[in-house]
Amino acid sequence: METAEFIRVLDREGRSLAAAAAQAGPDAKVPTCPEWQVRELLRHTGTVHRWATSFVAGGHTSYLPFGEPPDLDGEPLLDWFREGHLRLVGTLSDASPDLACWHFLPAPSPLAFWARRQAHETAVHRVDADAARGRDLQEVARDMDAGFAADGIDELLRGFHARAKSRVRTEEPAVLRVRATDTSDAVWTVRLSAEPPVTERGSEGAADCEVSGPAATLYLSLWNRLPLPAVSGDASLATLWRDASGVN
Repeated sequence: METAEFIRVLDREGRSLAAAAAQAGPDAKVPTCPEWQVRELLRHTGTVHRWATSFVAGGHTSYLPFGEPPDLDGEPLLDWFREGHLRLVGTLSDASPDLACWHFLPAPSPLAFWARRQAHETAVHRVDADAARGRDLQEVARDMDAGFAADGIDELLRGFHARAKSRVRTEEPAVLRVRATDTSDAVWTVRLSAEPPVTERGSEGAADCEVSGPAATLYLSLWNRLPLPAVSGDASLATLWRDASGVN
């Protein structure tokens, strides 16, 4: 996917998140993030949007901490969220392709990183807002673009879980395969050990466990928003993913 396409997804998903949050109301529980109500979801995502904007707009080349979420609620909180989301979309749209700024996963450029990362950040939290308003997440997955979902799987497996922070570890080496059944060439081989996972595209070699399903279902399940779909082989590796894969 091109950077401009990620920005379009970010724009659409942020608007949809705000609409779903407004329908659910600030007191609604977020089933996919049990410690949150909708107000926490808006505060978190809005803070992340402003954090991302600060790097792109300011050209900061070193890490900056997150800001504090506002003490707002109800319609003022929704307005604050919408304002920050629109500013992020505008900042990314106007940024120079040769922008230099801090980013935390490998990417063709800092601009490409931030557009991709914020598109997926916002899409996953839009799903949370849909869950809060009572929408069936299997239905949500069916409406999601398979190519975008496959890209999100790739970012999660080859980006987030390649970092030292990943807690998906095994005492003995093992191989987990992830296969999207509705998207060509969307298969990943995840090599597990006492070190951070090493993931490559493709299906070379045997796997101890395979998780397969439509790309969007896999995307949401690997982000722990849906149960894992079809699992074959050593199911303990799928359980390990469920228990240890939370990103922080």
